[in-house]
Amino acid sequence: MVNITLVEHDPSNPPLRLGDWLAETDAHVTVLRPHAGDALPSSLDGIDGLISLGGEMGAYDDDTAPWLADMRRLLVETVRSNTPYLGICLGAQLLAAAHGGRVERGADGPEIGAYFASKRDLADLDPLFMDVPLSPDVMQYHFDAVTMLPRGAVLLLSSIGYPNQAFRLGPSAWGVQFHIETPAEVIRVWRETDPQLAADEELYVRSERRCGPALDEAEEMMTEPWRAFAHRFVEIAGTGVLPGVFDTNAPRLPIHADGPTLN
Repeated sequence: MVNITLVEHDPSNPPLRLGDWLAETDAHVTVLRPHAGDALPSSLDGIDGLISLGGEMGAYDDDTAPWLADMRRLLVETVRSNTPYLGICLGAQLLAAAHGGRVERGADGPEIGAYFASKRDLADLDPLFMDVPLSPDVMQYHFDAVTMLPRGAVLLLSSIGYPNQAFRLGPSAWGVQFHIETPAEVIRVWRETDPQLAADEELYVRSERRCGPALDEAEEMMTEPWRAFAHRFVEIAGTGVLPGVFDTNAPRLPIHADGPTLN
């Protein structure tokens, strides 16, 4: 039995489709809801994998979500112990913030709705991302963004507006800026009930095009690749990934008199 602990930071952002995909595996999933009073684990003993979802709060909003300080401390231990971790949206921002990265208000405004991301070369060597499509459909809903990755992080997916769409820290801690767990209708509910959009008609109108039929198409296209992605995370949590078991560097081409040869 693979023991997965999933942290739900906000009742408006439950596991949804991700919960269904995890239920298809042999994982035992424990959902912690610190917003409802659940305590975060004091250690990672007995936890094979950790998942952190999104939420309306920011990565440093300890005044409104006081458990975030404990979450960041737990993420330091997660990377130190090589415990597999998947952070989604806020979960990715917390991973970056806990390790010296930078999370700020997005300079180009929020990303809301259906988007594409693009794989970086090193993603093909990554045990979790290697089978993700070259330019996967994703669903976005964020105002903040990871504007500087932690030292040593490996960039895996990027986009034009906000380049740090997915990254890995250490051998087995991953963060994704986008949402893989939300169906299209949930994104639309967030958009219609978001007080920040209600106060800014320009932002509300700007998000409309990406929340129309394109959002339903994105949901359909996302299902199989991100379902397989969730299953792979459980496999990694069950088997573990040790430092050095996969190469993160492209082969070098030393210069010789008779031409380059691959190392």
